[in-house]
Amino acid sequence: MKSLKKTRRIQIIILAFVSLTVATGLIGYAMRDGINFFKSPSQVIAEPPAPNEVFRIGGLVEEGTLVRGQGETVTFNVTDGGASVSVAFTGVLPDLFGEGQGMVGTGSYINNTFQATEILAKHDEDYMPKEVIDALKEQGTYVEPNS
Repeated sequence: MKSLKKTRRIQIIILAFVSLTVATGLIGYAMRDGINFFKSPSQVIAEPPAPNEVFRIGGLVEEGTLVRGQGETVTFNVTDGGASVSVAFTGVLPDLFGEGQGMVGTGSYINNTFQATEILAKHDEDYMPKEVIDALKEQGTYVEPNS
């Protein structure tokens, strides 16, 4: 009787281990295309990624480099203070996008130009939507940020 209980426990432990291994493998397989690593312009210049590698780049839009081209194509340079990378983007830019502003782009580094498929404009940490400010004022808990 004892050996049957012991055998059953070992079988359950082995089944749980195999199930956990399979589940981990399936999760990793499903996420392989959804993971985009972040790189700064200095990292991109120091070690240029492969043209088929999709990653995120972030920094400040360099002053005087924003050029709106034919149609919806926009080119500019993004910098982290140490290096600068050319970026080309075809599409509609976010409202907060501009020179001297922070941005994060997703895309690939092809022929010394970052070909962006998505651009996100970053705002400062003090930003709060007007609706949230109004709601906090109604509650009497709103505090003006230090300027």
